Amino acid sequence: MRVCVLTTSYPRPGDEVAGSFVADQVEALRDAGVEVTVVSPADFRDFGIAYGGGIVQNLRARPWLVAALPLFLLAFARAARRASRSADLVHAHWLPSALPALATGKPFVLQLWGTDVELARRAPLLARPLVARARIVVAASAHLAEAARGLGAREVRTIPNGIELPPEPGPPAEPPHVLYAGRLSEEKGILEFLEATEGLPRVIVGDGPLRTQVPETVGFVRPAEMGGYYTRAAVVCVPSRREGYGIVAREAMAFGRPVVATRVGGLVDAIEDGVTGVLVEAVGLRGAVEWLLGDAGTRARVGAAARAHAAEAFAWPAAVAALTETYAQVC
Repeated sequence: MRVCVLTTSYPRPGDEVAGSFVADQVEALRDAGVEVTVVSPADFRDFGIAYGGGIVQNLRARPWLVAALPLFLLAFARAARRASRSADLVHAHWLPSALPALATGKPFVLQLWGTDVELARRAPLLARPLVARARIVVAASAHLAEAARGLGAREVRTIPNGIELPPEPGPPAEPPHVLYAGRLSEEKGILEFLEATEGLPRVIVGDGPLRTQVPETVGFVRPAEMGGYYTRAAVVCVPSRREGYGIVAREAMAFGRPVVATRVGGLVDAIEDGVTGVLVEAVGLRGAVEWLLGDAGTRARVGAAARAHAAEAFAWPAAVAALTETYAQVC
């Protein structure tokens, strides 16, 4: 089977951040014998719209780039047509990739990730025709699947994006601390985290527009180096205001760490409250974190259940099997 992947975000040489989860999916598919060709803004002129903080952030920071969007999409479509000539189907990641997918003339699967859903809700007249043209829409969580149906998707498959299951982790560092890992931005809940954990032992990993308000952050850490931070943490907190999927929560679970998360979006899919983690409203973050930091027995029980669930539900074999079945149906 030959698949052409179209994505507005994908790692470039020396850049392991942008769209790294899409690259992980591509490599897992290739390992399973699927022939995958990738088209990303690294393959055509992006006019400064892609990379950096991402398309949405770039356009917010430099609104005049909106004038170059038609040129960006035209260049994307040309590259997509060239790359997809021998493909059986196209897998388009993020809603803007649906336009070049249409230009290929191939049947296509559309994968929504969250930020594109928020944009689609603001411009439904533009988004709905694109969503409706996809043979199947893939969503990584039930929250995104519901949003896709609301945008007129003909058929939706909920397929969690896979994660690597690490070796059995050792005990966390002493004294126990709570970890935040992610973008330092309002929607990720970093301000709520700072308030909820004031005075508690904590480690913050990440960068973003609110970095000046988080001087203690260790800054950006490459995905391949995150394992040590998960292993040393006793608790991982994901305080997002909105979350389409929640990769940090799932990675922490794979490392056997209990997660305290807000009850939003894809985090509800990931965590069974009281069993594999704790789901709370933002006002309950501190109480849940303090409880787990002070109760090693509960941490061990919840962390073990989290790792077992991650191995069954989030590991790559299950995700790849579901994707290849979806491709076969589209073909």
